Amino acid sequence: MYRLLEVLPGTLSWATIALMVLLSWLTPAYVAVFIILFDIYWLLKTVFFSLHLRAAFRKMRENLRVNWLKKLEEGRFRFEDVRHLVILPMVDEPYALVRESFETLARSEYPKEKFFVVLATEERARGRSDEIAETARRIEEEFGSRFGGFLTTTHPDGLPGEIPGKGSNETWAAKRAKEQLIDPRGLRYEDVLVSVFDIDTQVLPHYFGRLTYAFLTAERPQRSSYQPVPLFTNNIYEAPALGRVISFSATFWHMTQQARSEQITTFSSHSMPMKALVEVSYWNTNIVSEDSQIFWQCYLHYDGDWRVEPLFYPVSMDANVAPTFWRTLWNIYKQQRRWAWGAENIPYALSGFITNKRIPLRSKLYWSFKKLEAFWSWATNALLIFALGWLPVILGGQAFNLTLLSYSLPQVTRWVMNLAMLGIASSAILSIVLLPPKPKWLKPWHYALYLLQWALMPLTLIIFGAIPALEAQTRLMLGGRFRLGFWVTPKARKGSA
Repeated sequence: MYRLLEVLPGTLSWATIALMVLLSWLTPAYVAVFIILFDIYWLLKTVFFSLHLRAAFRKMRENLRVNWLKKLEEGRFRFEDVRHLVILPMVDEPYALVRESFETLARSEYPKEKFFVVLATEERARGRSDEIAETARRIEEEFGSRFGGFLTTTHPDGLPGEIPGKGSNETWAAKRAKEQLIDPRGLRYEDVLVSVFDIDTQVLPHYFGRLTYAFLTAERPQRSSYQPVPLFTNNIYEAPALGRVISFSATFWHMTQQARSEQITTFSSHSMPMKALVEVSYWNTNIVSEDSQIFWQCYLHYDGDWRVEPLFYPVSMDANVAPTFWRTLWNIYKQQRRWAWGAENIPYALSGFITNKRIPLRSKLYWSFKKLEAFWSWATNALLIFALGWLPVILGGQAFNLTLLSYSLPQVTRWVMNLAMLGIASSAILSIVLLPPKPKWLKPWHYALYLLQWALMPLTLIIFGAIPALEAQTRLMLGGRFRLGFWVTPKARKGSA
């Protein structure tokens, strides 16, 4: 049954593409009508997306103006008992990058004695073991005394039942932190929030105040994860135009998800109560997409009583930048493919729905449809709109090409796409607003280029959206040696190795 569910996402996507080709030849008129209706649906979806994006942006901007520690103090919350365990897994990232992340932690307005910080290194990075050990030593020497507790861990290579990846590393780190930082102090797991951050994640001074406030005011604090908005802007000025468009597209997607809290799941850097993390036996160590699967582990373990509380507050991360333009594009493609490999959560969740009879049927149907539709859309929508929408004209034959419908199809498609470009234009403006403080070399005319780069959006939706998603689903469908392992996105700073 599990293997059949792994085949399901790819089957749906490839069946859609195959039917588009076949029916464009056999019944071009019906396909033309479908394309027109689908284009209108996509236009409405774009409007819907834009409205949620703006609502999330307004909320985030309001939250950025708040002194959250002061709000906790004025509200007489018992936040003094809350502790933060922060885990930062790394592989072979340079010292300059790691230091930037720790520097932002050290600048937090939240009391630093309530922080327990873990730098989680990997034994498998043997080629640079001396350099990694030196990075860890320098970080601990500079920042170790600035927190309530500090720990450097080294995840052993080749443990049974594990694949090399972030999930196995952070699980090892969390267990060591429990044994060496939490348990010796007699802390209650209910009072500890675990934040797992990618090593390039940088936080604003009031981030942990906002996180603590969300935890203490949540309807079900012990049955919730807490998700910030990822801004891929740490090195955005070093990224090429395609990289900037893709980075902001990802940010905008996650911002809209914050405004639709009923369907948000965890992604990348996020937080959750330690009690729940221990009860679900930490992150799975044999998968790639542990950051999203932890949501489903909790959802199934607690019989559907799990949710994500959107923070409407950002953390900043790195955009994809490599030493050369073409290497950057290849890395972007591989990163998008790894994110699309999150389709492996579909068989995990659906098989859990089948075996767990305590989760309400309505919830099972809702989540099954949402996840299948999301990954199907990821792999097919851009192809249907920008590539396959012309098939009835190409394959329909002379009889169809002489009809009014054949003439109208490209006209209607062009009209719908022009309207949709208005939504892209507004996204372009918002991307300018979200840029970090400009470097000295940035000139006013650069902003014009940063707006014009959004004309690349249709290209990015296909090459760095639909195609890597389709490849990931195909690999999941084929299984075996085609399965993806964990790929670490290379990160660097100018002047670093």
